[in-house]
Amino acid sequence: MHTISKILISLVALIHSYILVFEMFLWESRGPKVFKSLPAEIFPETTVLAANQGLYNGFLAAGLLWALLFISNTEWKRNVATFFLICVVIAGIYGAMTASKHIILIQTVPALMALFAVWALKPKH
Repeated sequence: MHTISKILISLVALIHSYILVFEMFLWESRGPKVFKSLPAEIFPETTVLAANQGLYNGFLAAGLLWALLFISNTEWKRNVATFFLICVVIAGIYGAMTASKHIILIQTVPALMALFAVWALKPKH
């Protein structure tokens, strides 16, 4: 896998690791500051729901890190990374349609860039 692909996949994994921390542990303190259009009183009531979403974001990050760090077969590495990046793209599109348009820039665009790099850039031997 090309170095640029690895960097972009790492960036997407880092974004989703942050989302895990935000949704699982910082929801009540940071949530009202991030989602200003929502009433502050809903954050304590939705903590469990946000934590569940955070856990799923953690699974996306874990899958990307699995592909990068623990799979040595090049084709298998690319396929696993592709699967998790497509999951991120779909989640980002859905999030942009239902929660915030900014999600397209935060999640979808980096994942699409990584996906392009995985398939378009060949490592030099």
